[in-house]
Amino acid sequence: MSAFKSDFLRTLSERGFIHQISDETGLDELFAKETVTAYIGFDATAKSLHAGSLIQIMLLHWMQQTGHRPIALMGGGTSMIGDPSFKDEARKLLTVAGIEENLAGIRRNFEPYLKFGEGATDALMINNADWLLKLNYVEFLRDVGRHFSVNRMLSFDSVKLRLDREQSLSFLEFNYMILQAYDFVELNRRHDCRLQMGGSDQWGNIVNGIDLGHRLGSPQLYALTSPLLTTSSGAKMGKTAEGAVWLDADMMSPWDFWQYWRNTEDADVGRFLKLYTTLPLDEVARLTALGGAEINDAKKVLATEVTALLHGREAAEAAAETARKTFEEGALADDLPSIDVAAAELKAGAGLLNLLVQAGLAGSNSEARRHVQGGAVRVNDTQVTDPRASVSDADVSPEGVIKLSLGKKKHILVRPA
Repeated sequence: MSAFKSDFLRTLSERGFIHQISDETGLDELFAKETVTAYIGFDATAKSLHAGSLIQIMLLHWMQQTGHRPIALMGGGTSMIGDPSFKDEARKLLTVAGIEENLAGIRRNFEPYLKFGEGATDALMINNADWLLKLNYVEFLRDVGRHFSVNRMLSFDSVKLRLDREQSLSFLEFNYMILQAYDFVELNRRHDCRLQMGGSDQWGNIVNGIDLGHRLGSPQLYALTSPLLTTSSGAKMGKTAEGAVWLDADMMSPWDFWQYWRNTEDADVGRFLKLYTTLPLDEVARLTALGGAEINDAKKVLATEVTALLHGREAAEAAAETARKTFEEGALADDLPSIDVAAAELKAGAGLLNLLVQAGLAGSNSEARRHVQGGAVRVNDTQVTDPRASVSDADVSPEGVIKLSLGKKKHILVRPA
């Protein structure tokens, strides 16, 4: 479809959010004529979402910004099973207490992006445990399960890939897609929800919900998926060599979050500005057109804008200023990430390899040794290549810290405690 009439779909199209829509014309007309309710489901597999979920959160954000009502569906029920889609093995089963703890953390991830409340376009946060945990199994099989074809479910790529690799798919996991389909129908009944959105790997599951709704007498339901993003080099969004890029400030500091986006590959800057910021498209076009060394200015804007949306403008600008002082002036910025090390340990001489592990710059002593021998480690901006080296209180700067660096962009302040 060349042009959308509705602000919502036009915005998504212009910013690169759309991969597939089940009925473009029908959905566009629906959004153009009335306030639409749509949802995205998030399972509670950790205490925070990571940057890989940001494209879904931004979908809900733009929905509300264009006058519609988003639902963030928390998978308190489905998390007890785990989505098998494109997974090589079954997820570890979570306890009810663990799920509740995770949900409490995940709820906070949405607050910077959505306005919650009781108004016509105020976002809702709903837990599918409210209905899934109350189902009578035999009645559910009779009323809902009979509408699902096992032959068709086996044809879905998410299932086929698992079976083709001869990896077990439990009956428990096989039920996940039935429960997800039922969520869609239940949300339609309770909140007149007409659209389910998700990543492109969820297409089969969402279409299942549309089919179930049709069989159970729901009005026409719709599906919209976004592309599954990787970086230009093929890396998965939201992951680094050190682990996940968490949205919770207690799990990843605003500084480290800012740095993740500042290190975006050149080829991804324009695409990420459209998807992850709310900058006007003409400004995105201007920044994307920057070439040579100026592309770094666009990366700084990207990092600051994405961080400001999540952590607030003040935290984002503080991170940008810390980077400027550290990288452009060579200054020692007080708000760099830091760790406390016992003064007695420093007085005796702390092993550099152990210190790198404590600081989170290496996952093990052997990894730290490789970094040191490869010339990537600096203490107070002086390269150290001897893995037997130690760091002592003699290395404490006049500012009262030791600056530990890995490469050009990772710095930790060691503070004697």
